[in-house]
Amino acid sequence: MIYKTHGTCATQIELEIDNGMITKCAFTNGCRGNTQGLARMVIGRKADEVKDLLRGVQCRGGTSCPDQLSRAIEAYQAQQ
Repeated sequence: MIYKTHGTCATQIELEIDNGMITKCAFTNGCRGNTQGLARMVIGRKADEVKDLLRGVQCRGGTSCPDQLSRAIEAYQAQQ
């Protein structure tokens, strides 16, 4: 799924979840080192754990790339 982010430098997140585990995570734009590092850290982890851990992390504008990833996970799960 492609999730269009809101309020961050990253403009979208490509996300795949299989059997509750994150199998793919890639950010478009944003702070390259931070978004690549975040994506690598979450692949292979339980989506629910990542969602709960990252929800509410602040950067600017009341959100952040980690917070947007938690919202992307929630949106992905809502489609299932």
